[in-house]
Formats: sequence, structure tokens, C-alpha cells
Amino acid sequence: MSRFPSLGRWAVVALLAWLIGYPLAVTFAAALASPAGFGAAFAEFARRADEWTALGRSLWISTATVALAAVVGVPLAFLFARAEFPGRKWLGELVALPVALPPLVGVIAFLYLWGESGVGTRLVARALGLAGAPWRLSGQGAILVVHAYSMYVYFYLFTRAALARFDGALLEAAAALGAGPVRRFFRVTLPALRPALAAAAVLTFLTALGSFSAPYLFGGSYRVMTTQILASKQNGDVDLAEVETAVLTLLAVAGLLVARRLESGAAPARQRGVPPARRASRSRLAAWALGAAGWLLALALLAPHLTLLLMSLVPRATWTTELLPPVLGLANWGQLGRGAGALVPVGNSLWMAVAATVGALVLGFVAARTAARRDRAGRAAELLIGLPWAVPATAFAVALATTWSVDRPWQGRFLLVGTAALLPLAYLIRCLPSTGRATLAGLAQLDPGLEEAARSLGASKLRTLWRVTVPVLRPALAAGAMLAFLAAFGDFVLSIVLYTFDTRPISIEILSSLRLQETGLAAVYGVILTALSAAAFLLLGRERER
Repeated sequence: MSRFPSLGRWAVVALLAWLIGYPLAVTFAAALASPAGFGAAFAEFARRADEWTALGRSLWISTATVALAAVVGVPLAFLFARAEFPGRKWLGELVALPVALPPLVGVIAFLYLWGESGVGTRLVARALGLAGAPWRLSGQGAILVVHAYSMYVYFYLFTRAALARFDGALLEAAAALGAGPVRRFFRVTLPALRPALAAAAVLTFLTALGSFSAPYLFGGSYRVMTTQILASKQNGDVDLAEVETAVLTLLAVAGLLVARRLESGAAPARQRGVPPARRASRSRLAAWALGAAGWLLALALLAPHLTLLLMSLVPRATWTTELLPPVLGLANWGQLGRGAGALVPVGNSLWMAVAATVGALVLGFVAARTAARRDRAGRAAELLIGLPWAVPATAFAVALATTWSVDRPWQGRFLLVGTAALLPLAYLIRCLPSTGRATLAGLAQLDPGLEEAARSLGASKLRTLWRVTVPVLRPALAAGAMLAFLAAFGDFVLSIVLYTFDTRPISIEILSSLRLQETGLAAVYGVILTALSAAAFLLLGRERER
């Protein structure tokens, strides 16, 4: 593998530090040097009980989310990895589908299905003979339910991948020594799954810590740190918002350091044998019953998004107290063609997501090449690549808004707030972990002899890179591009803090439609966002598998 010269590698680190670390440092400095005096904003934060309450709630919600997601995701992974039943392969893919759907769309779809006037809620109320809704989807309970629904996928995917690499001979040896099923699980299977479970737990915890859509739409007066930051910013208390950002960033970075320690301490997964054979059902009837249960589970997981499609076909003010909508039509979809402005959010989301993905691919590739060499510059680059993933999007958005709100070139700060450049730049930085980590994983599997052979045949560095390295890394680059595009295209958290009227994306248009009671139009935008995200997922996923 060709190496960057030392000066070039440190230049890459400096660029990453300016884009990622510098905004966080500026925010810390601004929080310390408030107009009321040095450290006064931190002292104000420490005195306010509501801040500590929001912080405690964030930690509690994140911890409880890990437990609930594990309870759902781990058994599902065992079911699809160890059992054999009709439709298992297709169902296994459907169960993982929520990972590719935009978070805001999932939350809105969940609201349409299980909200106080949702389709599922009305069905339950009718079945129980109740005059009103049997529950109210708000507060910490609603946040936890939505989190468990959207984040169990991490435990499912990580555990299923670990089970696919598990050596079945270990279980056979334990059984030969007289260990029963329970003892084999706790003494053999669980220790082997520990690295995967730890990685899934850290990822779920950090995702829940930075979650904004569910607390914003369902939390109400139940504030967590992400919604507390936005409330402080909207109330004009910028100093307090910067302190809240600093505190949440410290928590997230601590989580990132824990994740790195777990990752470095885990033994690499090496499969020396074959995984245990899947258990076939004892009878055909049991196999079909298990398959039917699997399809019902998949339908339940997809029900919120099917409800979103249904809502897009319901004309405004035509569905009030009926169990099912009395009228269906394309009136909501027709609103997209009534004015040029209706499709502007779609175009904005597309061009900003594409620009951010291309930029993140290029910068992520260069950063990964730097990090692949395990020297001081490489370790610094690897840490900076992971930082945007660890820091919650709300905190990062406030840091970017603080840094790029003034024009001071001698400080490395430029006025980007209010321009069309800030939001795609924010998307690019936020997507760097997806492209950078994917490329780094691909480089770890690249045989250095390929590049050396090309160089020995007279190929230049650029030709070797284009004709040898990039083709070999194409699956990893496609995977990173897919994740980056999906994250940028469906983003809501960065957008609500940094957007302007001219750069408003689909997610903001969905929120605006909901505030105007245009639920059908909001559903239309949600369906478009989901359909385009799924198309990108399938297209780039096919490229990844080539």
C-alpha cells in the first residue's frame, strides 16, 4: 500500500481537525467566555435543576433503550440464525429494513399508526368497546417504544453476524462434556457474542443519547438534553445552549472512548469451523406456523410505513371519527404539481445529499488512507473520523452555527450561517464516519502486494490508485456512500437548526405540513423520502455486492 508522506498525512489531520474538532473547541471556548463572566454559563447550568433533570433523563432513556433494543433484537437474531422455516431469508431482510428508513419518517409513521387518533389505536379502541383512545402516545414511555422499534436493528444485525461466524464445534465439544443447553449458552455462546453485543450496546446508547425526532415529537414537557438545547437556542439563551452542547459532547466523547477500548480489547472473530446447523421444525405444521408468525412480525414492523402510504391518500378533513378513511384519492399528491415551490424541498434534499455524499467519499477515502498507517497521524485521523458519529447531531449543529456565524478568516472562521453552503457542509461532516470507517475496513482487507505489483510495472501513484485500489475498494465505498446518502437525505436534526428558507429539505417540509394540520401532504413527503431512500439503498446495495 502506498503511503502518504508525513507532511501530507498531517495536512489531512489538520483539515479534519478544522472541520470537526475546531467547531467543538470554539463552542467550548464560547461557553466559558460568556458575557456574564468566565465560566458563568457553566455555573448557571449547574444551579438549574431543569438542566440536571434533562441530563438525567437523557442517560436514563439511553440506558433503557439499550435494554429494550436488546430484548427485541437478540432473540430475533437467534431465531433467524438458528431456525429454519419457510420464507426465513426474505423475512430476515424485512426485519432489518428499519435501518434504511429516515428516523423522522419512522417517527411520523409510528404517530399515524399508534397515536391517539391512529389507525391501530382506533382498531384497539373499537375491539375493546372504548369511546376514546386506550393510551396517549407521549412522554418517556412513547420515546422508549419508538426507540426500541427503530434501534433493535443494531442488536439484530450485530448478533446475527456474530452467530454466522460462530464455530459450532465449540457447542458440540461442550455437549460431549455433559453441558446442558442453558450452561452451553452462558458458558460458550454468550462469551463469544460479547464483542458484538458490546458494540451494539454502545452504538444504541450513543444513537439514543443523540436522538431528537422522537423526544421532539412525543416528549412534550419531558425534556432531554437534545430538545433542551434547541429550546434554549430558540429562547435566545445562546450561552446556555453552548454549555448544554459542551456537556452533551463530553458524554458522547466518553462513549466513543469506551467504544474504542471495547473494540481494541475484543479478540478478532475468526471462524475455524462452521456455525451450528439451523434447526428444522419437528413437523410441517410447526414450520408453517413459525413462518406465519414471522410474516406477521414483518407486517407489524412495516405497518407504520404502510399507514404512512394510506395517509397520503386521505384528502384533507375527510377522515374524522370513522375506523377507516371513508375517502381515498390523489388530492394530496396533486398539491405537488400546483406550484413550483412544492417540489423545492425534494430538489434541495437531493442536491445537498448528493453533494455531501460525494464530498464525504473523497474526504473519507483520504482520511482512511491516512488512518491506515498506525502512526501518530493515523491514530489522530481515526479518532477524528469517528467523532461526528459520537457527538449528537443537535450538539454538532449548535457548534457549527456558533463557529460559522462570524467572518474572521484570521481565526479560521467564515460566515456561512444563512448561506446555502452550511447545511450540505454539515451533512458532509456528519457522514464522514460512514465513508471513512467503511473505507478503512476495506483497506484492512487490501493486499499490499497488489499496489506494489502495479508500481513495479511502471504505473504511477494516480494510475495505481484508480486502476487497482479503487476497484478493490468499490464494495466498501458503495456501502459507505449508501449510509452517507441515507443519513444526509433523511436528516432532520441538523436541518432544523441550520436550514434557511431556500435550503429547506423534505424533513422540514414534513414538520411544517404537520404544524399546518396538512397531515396528508406531510405523508406524501414522507412517502417520497422513504421511496427515494429505499431506491438508494437498493441501488448502492447492489453495487456493494458486485
